[in-house]
Amino acid sequence: MRNIVVIDAPSNLGLRPPAPGAVPGCYKLAGALREQRIVQRLGAFEGGVVVPPRYDRGDWQEGDGVFNAAAIATYTRTLADRVEQHVRAGEFPLVLGGDCSIQLGATLALRRIGRYGLAAVDGSADFRHLGNDTRIGAAAGEELAIATGRGQADLSDLEGLRPYLRDEDVRLFGMRDYDEDRAEMTALKIPNATVGEIRAWGAAELAAAVVESLEVPVLDGFWVHLDADVLDPSVMPAVDSPDDGGLLPEELAPLLRTLVRSPRCVGLNVTVYDPDLDPDGTAGALLADLVVGAFAED
Repeated sequence: MRNIVVIDAPSNLGLRPPAPGAVPGCYKLAGALREQRIVQRLGAFEGGVVVPPRYDRGDWQEGDGVFNAAAIATYTRTLADRVEQHVRAGEFPLVLGGDCSIQLGATLALRRIGRYGLAAVDGSADFRHLGNDTRIGAAAGEELAIATGRGQADLSDLEGLRPYLRDEDVRLFGMRDYDEDRAEMTALKIPNATVGEIRAWGAAELAAAVVESLEVPVLDGFWVHLDADVLDPSVMPAVDSPDDGGLLPEELAPLLRTLVRSPRCVGLNVTVYDPDLDPDGTAGALLADLVVGAFAED
């Protein structure tokens, strides 16, 4: 088993404010999972904290593009440096976010090294771009579009490496059955499975087929992106956009376990859980259990 290295990436730069004058609380995710003793339970090594710039949208207005873009670009490079270091050393980075824009740090790092895939376990596609929406702004709802080369160049073409991911190297799990992005994903031939399809096919069986499709010579490996909003709000209400019809823990567990146990999986990030919305810590404890369980020996 490779050494797991836990890196805190407490950036909330990619989310809209939950209320005027407030900032998104997902920057507390890493601290909350550490309170659940995730590092000790995994027998993991410390990877430190990649400190984000201050959340400040300034005088941003709708139509100005992605807010906090300069700060996100800076943070993406810094986080990429850390992830790249551990992947090159043969270690397994577990990156505790933060919002979904931290995925850009991982995919930029891997693009520097070679050609990698992404298995995104997410309640939505996070594929908003000017080709399908006029309301561009929050990178946490746009990071997959940015990583595949869509969107403003100051985020999608860092270091001249656009795209960080090729469409054909992306696999998406967990969109709600009514998600409007499904048609675009299918048209682009980005393999995807909704919650209903995961239930119909079986989570472990579907994940095994996806792993097989990513364990191919053309790819150097793949990364796993886990957004807590893939879970149903009945068990995970502590996210910025809780939508009914999500996965249950017993469905997510075998899917996640199958993905991260592949020898070609090089890392995992966890995003969007907001401790401010979880006063008794129940949802955080569940999320920690799911991550720890994914790595547990049989």
